[in-house]
Amino acid sequence: MDTVYQYCKKKAAQSGSSFYYSFLFLPTEQRKAIMALYAFCREVDDIVDECTDKGIAAQKLQWWQTEIERVYQGLPEHPIGKAIKASKERFRLNKELFEQILQGMTMDLNYQGYETFEDLKLYCHCVASVPGLLASEIFGYEDPKTLDYARNLGLAFQLVNIIRDVGEDANRGRVYIPEAELAQFSLSAADILKKNDSDNFRALMKFQATRARDYYQKALEALPKVDKLKQGSGLIMAKIYFTLLDEIEKSNFQVLHQNISLTPLRKLWIAWKTSRKIKKQCAS
Repeated sequence: MDTVYQYCKKKAAQSGSSFYYSFLFLPTEQRKAIMALYAFCREVDDIVDECTDKGIAAQKLQWWQTEIERVYQGLPEHPIGKAIKASKERFRLNKELFEQILQGMTMDLNYQGYETFEDLKLYCHCVASVPGLLASEIFGYEDPKTLDYARNLGLAFQLVNIIRDVGEDANRGRVYIPEAELAQFSLSAADILKKNDSDNFRALMKFQATRARDYYQKALEALPKVDKLKQGSGLIMAKIYFTLLDEIEKSNFQVLHQNISLTPLRKLWIAWKTSRKIKKQCAS
């Protein structure tokens, strides 16, 4: 089982994600479970991002659909599947939620743009809010309102991802900003794909950033005090994510041509500092 965990840990660490640093402060069994969940999300996301043949990508996603079935039958084949099996027996990890993540990946594979924010929200729910719900089960909670916190926080994270990755996504021929909102700022998908920087683009990004912060605030308001310490890893993630958003805003949204990120050392420092702050707040 140690080999299985090491596979998941390596998968998570390789991504350089903000999530990885928030996991380091968890107890062993929770850390193993969250690494398994995150490794699964990275594995299936990489299929969509890196597989150039859409047909092969669809087959690989179907394989993972079958693997999740095997996980819940007790017969997984993949190291990540084996890690999920061990985790789902310890925590309340619902099979349907893993299936919803795969549904989101299939939506991404069959990407045709998003007309409205409501259309985009369904995709965000599957690829970000659902992992947040699974993570909440791993972290633990007493008050069901914590699930509302998880949904809103996952959506906030994905909205930051969309802002951060707008240039990189354009390189792949994708625009995750709703067409109605592009039009609201006198822009089109073609402007994003051509990476046309403009005052209108920066105003659009400011609008997107404000909404991301609004969902972050909704998440914080929904989190019951009784569960704040248990959900500390999510709050650490949030601090890292919204520090990154601060940096993007300071750059005047230079995301079309730059990859704006935080250094690993800064992420670790934020994670450590936030963890201490949460513990102090919950002890008082």
